[in-house]
Amino acid sequence: MRFSAPLVLLGLLAIPLLIRWYASQQRRRARAAAAFVQPALRPSVAPRRPGWRRHAPMLVFLIAIGVLIIAAARPQRTVAIPINSAAIMLANDVSSSMTATDVKPSRLGAAQQAATRFVAGVPGSVKIGVLEFARHPTILQSPTTDHSLTQAAIAQLRPGGGGTAIGDAIQMALHALTTLPAQGGKRPPSAIVLLSDGASNVGSSAAEAARQAAADHIPIYTISLGTPNGTIPIKRGSKTVITPVPVSGQELAEIAGNSKGRAFTAADTSGLSAVYAHLATQLGHKNVRHEITASFAGGGLVLLLFGSVLSLHWFRRLA
Repeated sequence: MRFSAPLVLLGLLAIPLLIRWYASQQRRRARAAAAFVQPALRPSVAPRRPGWRRHAPMLVFLIAIGVLIIAAARPQRTVAIPINSAAIMLANDVSSSMTATDVKPSRLGAAQQAATRFVAGVPGSVKIGVLEFARHPTILQSPTTDHSLTQAAIAQLRPGGGGTAIGDAIQMALHALTTLPAQGGKRPPSAIVLLSDGASNVGSSAAEAARQAAADHIPIYTISLGTPNGTIPIKRGSKTVITPVPVSGQELAEIAGNSKGRAFTAADTSGLSAVYAHLATQLGHKNVRHEITASFAGGGLVLLLFGSVLSLHWFRRLA
């Protein structure tokens, strides 16, 4: 919780002073009563003593004062609301290593399932596009608010051979996002979600592309998918050789950092789904501060009224 006028909270320091003043008043009252009536005669003079009820209204009043001081500081809470206009490009690695089955049903299959759920969790006003890349990137669907087209493009992802051109994929995604029509004179806020299991080994520099994304104010959220134990069969002549394809996320983490984005890792289907669910919330919503002064002010007034009712009911006076 944040406050628009935090200095007002210094008023809470007055509450201990009020408690001290109240305690001194009670001691003074006790001394006056002792001087007026001998202790032995007190039960016959005042057979019904208020006990704890004497202090209950004052306790309620002190809590009410604290709540009203907090209200005067204008408290705020952060609320996530759907974004009215934004664009996201999903860039998915489809190189041969994505056929590894260390993530069930395969790295690519898990990526398709999670991406489909991601699209379903993003507000319909957000434009989502899809591109695939292996040795070369290809746009399967330009950013659109028709998410059925986006999901159809995700279903079209197929293994595309050797090579991982991450730099080229980023450049193509940036072009798709930066050429979108402006709305209200401004380009819609954009982001790239890039999923891969390895490092770039062909095409342009991925680091340079990430720095260009930062210059364009388009963060890249990278997802490193797979385990160190992934393997794929590769035909070499008449033989099939089982080749290790361990996941490598170092370059993806650097890409995320250089573009002002964030890097994620996933070693199984549930982990990947959790990453996409987080991204759906983060990219499909924005945090807005709402002032909740009225709630605190109302609560403080209710407490003041409650304390007054107690005092009138028990002692026929307000305090």
